[in-house]
Amino acid sequence: MPRIRLLLVMLVAAAPSLAAQSSDNVLDRAVAAWSKVKTARATFEQTVTNSLTGSSANARGDFQQQRPHRLSIRFTDPSGDRIVADGASVWVYLPSSAPGQVIKRAASDGTAIPLDITGEFLDDPRAKFDVTGGGSGTVAGHTAKQLTLVPKPGTPAAFSKATIWVDDDDGLIRQFEVVESSGVTRRVRITSLEVNVPVDRAAFTFTPPPGVRVVER
Repeated sequence: MPRIRLLLVMLVAAAPSLAAQSSDNVLDRAVAAWSKVKTARATFEQTVTNSLTGSSANARGDFQQQRPHRLSIRFTDPSGDRIVADGASVWVYLPSSAPGQVIKRAASDGTAIPLDITGEFLDDPRAKFDVTGGGSGTVAGHTAKQLTLVPKPGTPAAFSKATIWVDDDDGLIRQFEVVESSGVTRRVRITSLEVNVPVDRAAFTFTPPPGVRVVER
């Protein structure tokens, strides 16, 4: 076999393993980076699309997080919507779409409402997901590598597929997109992010407004 042709065959044969190695490196960096995070403050933009109805909705807001059990999401658009995990319960108050009620769930119900904004993708990921590499791009001014995660059979998850974008510099997730079994796709782009900074403990408490009905699930 001519030398050039042999070299091409060797390169083609090596491509899958090189791709796997690259995705493994990206995943390892993301897991290592997030393991060092105790608190986080961020702003975000969210787009939710429904393939069944053809509808879409945009939102934006900020969140504070104190790992592992406290989370505060405050929407500025639509204004007034909140999701709060206080360590014992998760409160979902969305007056823009469900006025007059707040849903209260046990904090242990992590598959319904993940308490770790990006950590849900990084908790023992190889045991839970089939992980493949993708392309690269720029998210909010950060170059990032793309990974696709598909839950393994029997693994409880709030999504059927997730795509994450991992920052080339610090290994933090700058964007993620999840596809739910209902046909809903949710893309969250983190527009600013600070980790291991002071957070407002008062943000992790929620008192239902007067006249609002509490629905426990």
